Amino acid sequence: MPDDSINIYELSEADIRTKYITPAIQRAGWDVSGYQLREEYSITAGRIAVQGQTCRREKPHKADYVLFSKPNKPIAVIEAKDANHPVGGGMQQALEYAAMLDVPFVFSSNGQGFLFHNQYAPQGEMETALPKDNFPSPETLWEMYCQNEAFTEDQFKV
Repeated sequence: MPDDSINIYELSEADIRTKYITPAIQRAGWDVSGYQLREEYSITAGRIAVQGQTCRREKPHKADYVLFSKPNKPIAVIEAKDANHPVGGGMQQALEYAAMLDVPFVFSSNGQGFLFHNQYAPQGEMETALPKDNFPSPETLWEMYCQNEAFTEDQFKV
């Protein structure tokens, strides 16, 4: 549990992730040491930029967190920002990464809570603010995913 004497606004994004976001994900039941959570997950290798006779690879796109429902099945992207940003300050970046990975659930956090974007929700109801101790469990996201993808019993077996 984070130390309440720490001024959250003086912490870096990495500190926010370590002290607030990762523990919230873990408390929700996600296995942070197994396949369910990957940090600094590479989305792209980075564009190759050519200048005259030389070329270089630009900075790759990396999501702060990608959550997996099954091995090799990403289901959510989480983008972290420091506490000087609003809770949804990373949402646009996270939505871009989610589109690249084709995942339906997107979160942004500054350590004080989460903004949850559900691609399946009706227009106007897609984003919900969540308290920091109310992150959805793996089972909750998987159920939401399965309901909206309308899987058959035969597909579940595969």
